[in-house]
Amino acid sequence: MTAETITYAIGDVHGCADLLDALLERVEAHAAGRARKLVLLGDYIDRGPDSARVIETLRRLQWREPEAIVCLMGNHEAMLLKSLHEAGAEEHWLMNGGLATLQAFDVEEAAALPRDVLDWLEGLPTVHGDARRWYVHAGFHPSASAPDPDVHNRIWIREPFLGDDHDFGRHVVHGHTPRQDGRPEVRAYRTNLDTGAVYGAALTAGVFTEEQGPALTFLQVRPGGEP
Repeated sequence: MTAETITYAIGDVHGCADLLDALLERVEAHAAGRARKLVLLGDYIDRGPDSARVIETLRRLQWREPEAIVCLMGNHEAMLLKSLHEAGAEEHWLMNGGLATLQAFDVEEAAALPRDVLDWLEGLPTVHGDARRWYVHAGFHPSASAPDPDVHNRIWIREPFLGDDHDFGRHVVHGHTPRQDGRPEVRAYRTNLDTGAVYGAALTAGVFTEEQGPALTFLQVRPGGEP
């Protein structure tokens, strides 16, 4: 009999490398040697202090366990990549936290970021699914079949996704829209794991099993180790 795999989905990190390290420790302690998978929901960069170390940590995890670590693309990764190909896009990215990423890598423009980092970002998928859930950065349009084929919706949508309790056939686990109270938002058909880590709130992992769509529980870390 195959042991159940526990899935830990992690919300928006935004350069908060210390929080990511602490949460990964919490995940390993919770898993306690059981089979586990990590799904990160995007927005690894921008705004926070150490986007470079966040990416280094995630890439190292993927190198060690390629089948157990899924990193999705968020809108901030998409903004960075767009800035490489479209005139005026870099200014928009910088206005939305990109300067912190340049500083973390000690470069002055997006084109100067390490090529291997840019290649990794370009290869990130925009959706992941298992038997019970869809994992996506922002969400799906309620009028679309799941998973929404529109990549822009997957990484950018807020309304009408957030306001329409739509059943997509599987529970949707997402981030993108920060929760001001630092708590995950649990709805009938979706769970929002962006709990405002970069705004001084919490970085959250939802703990998901093969038996049900919604999370069994949540693991959180906060700046300074606050509960």
